[in-house]
Amino acid sequence: MTSRRHRLRLSAALAAATAGLLVLAGCAGGAAPATTDGSSAAADPTAEIIIGSQNEPTNLDQIFGGSSGVTEVFTGNVYEGLFKITDDATVEPLLATETEVSDDGLVYTFTLQPDAVFHSGDPVDAEAVKYSLERFISEDSIAARKRQLSVIDRVDVVDDKTVAVTLTQPSISFTYNLGYVWIVNPAAGDLTAAEDGSGPYALADYRKGDSISLELADDYWGEAPKNGGVVYQYYADPTALNNALLTGAVDLVTSQSNPDSLAEFDAGGFQIIEGTSTTKELLAFNDRIEPFSNVEVRKAVYSAIDREKLLDAIWDGRGQLIGSMVPPSEPWFIDLADNNPYDVDLAASLLEDAGYADGFTFTLDTPDSGVHSTVAEFVKSELEKVGITVEINVITDDEWYQKVYTDKNFEATLQGHVNDRDINFYGNPDFYWGYDNADVQTWLADSEKASSTDEQTELVKKANQQISDDAASVWLYLNPQLRIAAEGVSGVPQNGLNSLFYAYGIEKAAS
Repeated sequence: MTSRRHRLRLSAALAAATAGLLVLAGCAGGAAPATTDGSSAAADPTAEIIIGSQNEPTNLDQIFGGSSGVTEVFTGNVYEGLFKITDDATVEPLLATETEVSDDGLVYTFTLQPDAVFHSGDPVDAEAVKYSLERFISEDSIAARKRQLSVIDRVDVVDDKTVAVTLTQPSISFTYNLGYVWIVNPAAGDLTAAEDGSGPYALADYRKGDSISLELADDYWGEAPKNGGVVYQYYADPTALNNALLTGAVDLVTSQSNPDSLAEFDAGGFQIIEGTSTTKELLAFNDRIEPFSNVEVRKAVYSAIDREKLLDAIWDGRGQLIGSMVPPSEPWFIDLADNNPYDVDLAASLLEDAGYADGFTFTLDTPDSGVHSTVAEFVKSELEKVGITVEINVITDDEWYQKVYTDKNFEATLQGHVNDRDINFYGNPDFYWGYDNADVQTWLADSEKASSTDEQTELVKKANQQISDDAASVWLYLNPQLRIAAEGVSGVPQNGLNSLFYAYGIEKAAS
């Protein structure tokens, strides 16, 4: 495997004007994460930033399958958590100004930001925190980190600005996971098409299938954004998205999925920003059913796919091959890219050992978004070499959530998993892919009860190795994080941690 270094590319004009990357320490409110060109001398603080994206939310509520798109728009911008996850995956206080932990690690007492209010004007108080945490882990919730936060036993209101959370067992990642939980107003009602958060922006307009507009929030408790508001404009087609940037209809794109267009942007004086990503392109099996309940079959499929060829075809030398759910940015990364090597003869031998010497046929449910359809065709052609027939069934993202994620009614599927620290999904046999290994479940559960980060890391590494040995899924590659911005736009977040995209640090030069 060839290791590919993540890098920041600036156009020649901008490279002459800046010495490189400015990293700003994240803090409560409007401080920016790692960014591009840090110059803001001529910035217009009233300018509206138009952001182009293909990652539209399915709805606006994170507990009802709002997808990574709602994280991109709302987390940290419209809603805030007790803590903030920064661009480099560290945890900082946000709505929780002070945290006390009992000696046994079971009780967390949080003191809340005294000046924080919801956009409706109601105070962010202990009752709102209690409601939000209980809502996140409720029976109706399908939030991604619900299982990890189900260690919450009860939430008690101490006073208006103090809340105590009691856990069933110690959880070393508890405050990290809380960084993804929105604190919402209990009086807000249905949030699938509305909001009532405490962030620097409020929802101005929501046009499903088209755009989401955010305006500056009145009476925001923290530092004001460096712009006058943001609009997320959605495009189903990457060519249309690129044209919007080239013609000035948008100021930047959150993710570039067509490397072939980079030369045109570079020649046009645009900033090409490459950072680290946590998005894994997966061929996920339903491990509950034959033939994918058979480890040898899964390993055979893995070894039949030339992943390096696929990566080069999709990303033109960018991105990285990985051999498990853990990217290099996480502390328990192990280089397992060659653990299930590309070897057609090995794949054929494994199929024969598993009793499938003549191959088999399966349906690959493929979302119609992003590059999934292209990847599906590549997988189909690769598996034909070992006698496996792939029937591609293209479905919408909404259909995918129901058929695959909710009903688990599938044989295999493709999906881009953006979450950071999401190896824990392999410790949950009820997750959509149904991987069930008692050792992995024990190691991951024990890692949360670890008394030190070193102990946690060693336990997760064991789980990491095992899911790779079992070929629980095929981790096709790790996406690069490519963003493109027009000249004069600065403060664009560089890294792609779980679709987080803090917009409040972005500014635009005065025209």
